[in-house]
Amino acid sequence: MKLRFFALLALAMSLGACHCSEKVSPVLDIEGGQVQGIAADLDGVFVYKGIPYAAPPIGDLRWKAPQPVQPWEGVLQADEFGHPSYQAVHYPGNYFTEWGYGEEKQCSEDCLYLNVWTKYPGQVDRKAPVAVWIHGGGYREGWGSEPEFDAQEWAAKDVVLVSINYRLGIFGFMAHPELSAESPDGVSGNYGILDQIESLKWVKKNIAQFGGDPDNVMIFGQSAGGGSVRTLCASPLAKPYFHKAVIMSANGLNVVKNQNFTLAGGGPALPPSMIKMMFGGQTLQEAEAEGKAVMDWAGLTDLKKMRAAATDAVHAASALYTSATGKPGITITPIIDGHVSVKIFDDAAADGSLADVPYMIGYTMNDMGDMSAGIAAFCQDRQAKGNTAWAYEFARPLPDDGSHPEDRLQGAFHSSDLWFVFKSLQHCWRPWTQGDWDLSEKMLTAWTNFAKYSDPNGPDGGEWTPCTQESPNFMVFKLDASDAEASELGQPVK
Repeated sequence: MKLRFFALLALAMSLGACHCSEKVSPVLDIEGGQVQGIAADLDGVFVYKGIPYAAPPIGDLRWKAPQPVQPWEGVLQADEFGHPSYQAVHYPGNYFTEWGYGEEKQCSEDCLYLNVWTKYPGQVDRKAPVAVWIHGGGYREGWGSEPEFDAQEWAAKDVVLVSINYRLGIFGFMAHPELSAESPDGVSGNYGILDQIESLKWVKKNIAQFGGDPDNVMIFGQSAGGGSVRTLCASPLAKPYFHKAVIMSANGLNVVKNQNFTLAGGGPALPPSMIKMMFGGQTLQEAEAEGKAVMDWAGLTDLKKMRAAATDAVHAASALYTSATGKPGITITPIIDGHVSVKIFDDAAADGSLADVPYMIGYTMNDMGDMSAGIAAFCQDRQAKGNTAWAYEFARPLPDDGSHPEDRLQGAFHSSDLWFVFKSLQHCWRPWTQGDWDLSEKMLTAWTNFAKYSDPNGPDGGEWTPCTQESPNFMVFKLDASDAEASELGQPVK
């Protein structure tokens, strides 16, 4: 009788242990050492937060290409997001109000971290499709773990999603003659883009440990993240590491010259760096001259002084230079350096050197100017080059409950589609309707289908047709009539 009791007890304990193990993230062996994540809110999904993918770019590594990750001892508990790149303080109002930034770590030059959401940690033969998310923010701000980028819904749809931090502002995009002289490639600037490429190399080497397929990688980004995708698609260094691309709110081809682009709501014209983000980059010589002028003015006249200077002093140098001299400071944008970036996106499209992959590209109804003509032209160019391209417009003006009358953004504004693409509406103050949740599910399904099949409809086809010369179709994402009426009446759900 006692033997039977202890046998049943052992069975119960083993069943309990199996149940608990479903919530415990496996320990994985990756570049640098072992790592263990945590369970996400959705059953069966795990997230590995704050994994270093390169050495901290601090001290002597400031303004150098990313270096190999530094090994660690023991098991890295990947339960906290890594530092965002150093950037200006975020004050309440406008985009800050929209995203309601969470309890992220302090911004730092030590920022080369990534996050992985997956259902399949440790299943090295699973070969799930992989999506690498590149955040926007004008190359000056933002991070890969903002609340709207909560990617557990992507993982629930069997896509392994990687979000990254990369160097921003003066730390990510300043060129200087002395920096170019010390570089084995004879260039400087583009450190933020090199970080992105390094993260793609990390994915190639490590993503199988998370159940991902290193030979089925989609890159996607919005605003400056979309501009980064454009740069990567034209970069000979990046093209071996991805297989499809999504460009969100970063335009297509420049078919409207000298357009005065503005943000939704009648704001000021966009700065030159944002226009260059959408249409073309600075030359290395122009960027070097800007960097030297600012550093010399700040008294940082050689590399030793430049690398010894305090982080906040370096960050403030360009703005202070402009305030004191009235001259433009450092343009924060990718640079045409002949190495990382050899030509602008338009020229690469024209001569056929753009990445030969399927594309999805679109914008929001109240975006930074009307991008429809440039996007249609890009899709038609891809058709002529033998690629398929899918175009979309996000046309859902976001609902408003009047709780933020002074600083809210209105309409289907720039970045408003992010909640829907990630199906992360629960993190937002907006009074969502059931129609919003349904629209979000539709968009999430389309984006994850593209990651899986290079077709937003999935393997069986659907209503979204490619944008071609014969049929320049855009998929329009909006509420149906009944949902739109419910939204106008202010009927929030969830």
